[in-house]
Amino acid sequence: MAEESTTPDLVELTHRYLEAANRRDFDAILSFLAPDVVWEAVSLGTTFEGVAAIRAFLEDWLGVYEEHEIEPEEILDLGNGVVFVVTRLTGRPVGSSPGSTLTRRRPLVFTWVEGLVARVTAPSSEATEARAAAERLAASRG
Repeated sequence: MAEESTTPDLVELTHRYLEAANRRDFDAILSFLAPDVVWEAVSLGTTFEGVAAIRAFLEDWLGVYEEHEIEPEEILDLGNGVVFVVTRLTGRPVGSSPGSTLTRRRPLVFTWVEGLVARVTAPSSEATEARAAAERLAASRG
């Protein structure tokens, strides 16, 4: 009988995380996070530390949208707990007319430790540059 892997499928976990964000299910989102998680929002020039701070950030960020969808265009397990994601956020800001949506393409780098997100980095760089940085991170953790 073949042994089953005890290593979590980080691509699947990342998909589930993004699905919870699409539902605005903050309790589900937080269930993926390590207690000492860090979210580095490079484009905003700030870092959020800990589950409570990240929850407040996500509630504020997603709260500006009447409707939103975060669609992964690419999710790559780069090894050593590093997952690189390119997302496309489509959202309609609160109070705007139907059909007036905003679309943004954004890379994210998730660092997973023992099945939980230890760090999320939202680089301000383009996807190609962000992916190269994520690959370097994965190699350095090996």
